[in-house]
Amino acid sequence: MAEIVGAFGTLHMPNSPREVERDGTASETGQLFQEVRSHVDALDPDVLIVFDTDHFAVWFYDKLPTFAIGVAEMTSAPGTDDWPGLVWYDEVPMHEPLARYLHATGIDRGFDLTLSEEFTVDHSIIVPLHFLNGEPGALRMKRPMVPIWVNGIAPPLPRARRCYALGEMVRQAVEAWPAGLRVGAVASGALSGDIGGPRARDGQPAAPPDEAWVQQVVSRLRNGETNELLNEATQERILQAGNVSGEMLNWIVLLGFVGGRRPRFLEPQLSGGNAYGAWRWD
Repeated sequence: MAEIVGAFGTLHMPNSPREVERDGTASETGQLFQEVRSHVDALDPDVLIVFDTDHFAVWFYDKLPTFAIGVAEMTSAPGTDDWPGLVWYDEVPMHEPLARYLHATGIDRGFDLTLSEEFTVDHSIIVPLHFLNGEPGALRMKRPMVPIWVNGIAPPLPRARRCYALGEMVRQAVEAWPAGLRVGAVASGALSGDIGGPRARDGQPAAPPDEAWVQQVVSRLRNGETNELLNEATQERILQAGNVSGEMLNWIVLLGFVGGRRPRFLEPQLSGGNAYGAWRWD
């Protein structure tokens, strides 16, 4: 039977690889990614399921699913992204049998998961995988992955409780997977972010994050106050925190996957509206 070994949460800011390469050990982002990476390496999962919000690289308004899953043997990254410093991976391995099983199980459990068999992944997946799953000194991934996309960028957003239920479904499906497999999951995204919106000022590309909301969400996660967070994470409150703050729904899916466990490590990064976390089953 499959075994869940851990769950992890990080940002996916596209300038992160360049910042970490430039600043080295002085980079706060690099230090926080390294802390999460230490938990990934200690648990050593065979595969990573990534809960992510696509940034119009795979899906656009004309065909925009609420929930979707990628089913393929291989993909590449970062697709059409051209941010300076982004690392290119010609081959990003995927676990097609697990992805196909999760899709079928989701449909059976009442989740209308859209399926894509041909896609690339953008910075929102490749940045966390670069730091948590990249082979040191080589442009290849240590483990295959399965992407599950949540619409956190184009209202109407899915309800927080439905996202939590999606995470529960994925956890239960993994636990029932008949093959021996060590599975981890990653939530990719900010808790508060406003990119190119009307609140941006003085030529800056983004407005300041809602630090009070980030602290509130992190406190709920740290204390296991799941019901309170699900009540507070309404579409209105999420969007009040910024126009891409729906990415926090990926963390709520992860919370359903975690199933009541408290994080072993959880740290906010208020300057960017982000957080880093690790939950362990050992």
